[in-house]
Amino acid sequence: MTTGYRDFGTFLREHFAGKVQKISINAGFSCPNRDGTKGVGGCTYCNNQTFNPEYCNPRKSVAEQLAEGQHFFARKYPEMQYLAYFQAYTNTYGSHDHLCDLYEEALSVPGVVGLIIGTRPDCMTDATLDYLSSLARRGVFTLVEYGVETSRNDTLRTINRGHTWEESVEAICRTAAAGVMTGAHIIAGLPGEDASDVITTARQLSKLPLSTVKLHQLQLIQGTRLAQQVASGLLSVKQWSVEEYIQICLDFIRNLSPAIAIERFTSQSPDNLLISPRWGLKNYQFTALLQNAIAKGNVVQGSALAHEQSAT
Repeated sequence: MTTGYRDFGTFLREHFAGKVQKISINAGFSCPNRDGTKGVGGCTYCNNQTFNPEYCNPRKSVAEQLAEGQHFFARKYPEMQYLAYFQAYTNTYGSHDHLCDLYEEALSVPGVVGLIIGTRPDCMTDATLDYLSSLARRGVFTLVEYGVETSRNDTLRTINRGHTWEESVEAICRTAAAGVMTGAHIIAGLPGEDASDVITTARQLSKLPLSTVKLHQLQLIQGTRLAQQVASGLLSVKQWSVEEYIQICLDFIRNLSPAIAIERFTSQSPDNLLISPRWGLKNYQFTALLQNAIAKGNVVQGSALAHEQSAT
């Protein structure tokens, strides 16, 4: 366990004996709030170019993307095992047969030992969940990562998310009940939100049967609707310094159940696309600062929840 909180590396070591690396895949999916089913234009903050590596290209097959990813990582760790990370857009948004074909293609690649599937809480059919449950029962590492973003419904409407907090709760509970590990993705600093909202979301997540959570700062990205809204003065977002955001992360840790592994606290978009915040730090540099703050403050995951429970 990383000092102060249960990190993703610890979580993976609970499932695998050796090193395991995620390989991102772009399988060519869309989203229901892009194609008109739920809305158009997508989430106002979203630009998938900010997190797809070069080998992650929908013109290549799933197997080809995985092979290129393996080649990239195997130079340093030849004995590495891999998790196929269906990352771009909504990776359960398609026909059941097509989804199963893609997942099976990934699992057929030598060295791939499991799946991580990024999706929306309103895009998990019973048939797809039953299939994923069957994988988990076979012993295949299977984690569904839901884009939750916040527990505030007014914020979800502002960012054109197209689903509610209640739908996130329902999807997480259904998935966990099916025996499939479940994660949540959260963004700190969405329009209209402050540090207290991040704490509220952490406390709400702590009530759910989650295996993992990701937190990262809101990034204003060129070409997104949110960037245009902020530039025009229609919306405002918090412009936290590194020190202020680290304090938010510490509070998030204190208010999150220790049963949930925290995968990350920050994200780094390409410099040519990023508007703000421009902290000038690599992810590992931010992590080092956070670790120092955790040690200095004697921060323990879930301590605020435990203190509150002991006082009642």
